[in-house]
Amino acid sequence: MKRTKSVGGVVVNKEGKVLVVDQKGTSWSLPKGHTENGETEIETAKREIYEESGINELKLLKKLGSYKRFKIPDDGKGEDKTEQKTITMFLFTTSQIKLRPVDDHNPQALWVDKKKVAEKLTHPKDSQFFENIVDEVVPDKVY
Repeated sequence: MKRTKSVGGVVVNKEGKVLVVDQKGTSWSLPKGHTENGETEIETAKREIYEESGINELKLLKKLGSYKRFKIPDDGKGEDKTEQKTITMFLFTTSQIKLRPVDDHNPQALWVDKKKVAEKLTHPKDSQFFENIVDEVVPDKVY
């Protein structure tokens, strides 16, 4: 089994909504991806958020931790057990609202109410991770 590492972020806007991104038109996740060319985890998270949403004005609040899950297959159904990902997530805020993905593999991004994010995410482990941190990172007050 291949083991990979992805880094990304939970991005909250000034209205308290959370960024979710469409991957390959078949699944929804929090923005994340693989480290490139010696990037730090923070640099990877910021680049992936930008590529998958067009958001580039980000304020880092804290590291949220890591979890493991299998890859989502290209068709968006089930799990691809040939690859296990370790996903590290950070919490960011932004004042930007307009979403404009620049990565062709991630054609759409949405702002989603915090109460609906877990049900929007395709992979159950992504949903479980978000449910575990939602009240901590997306309080009812706006940042």
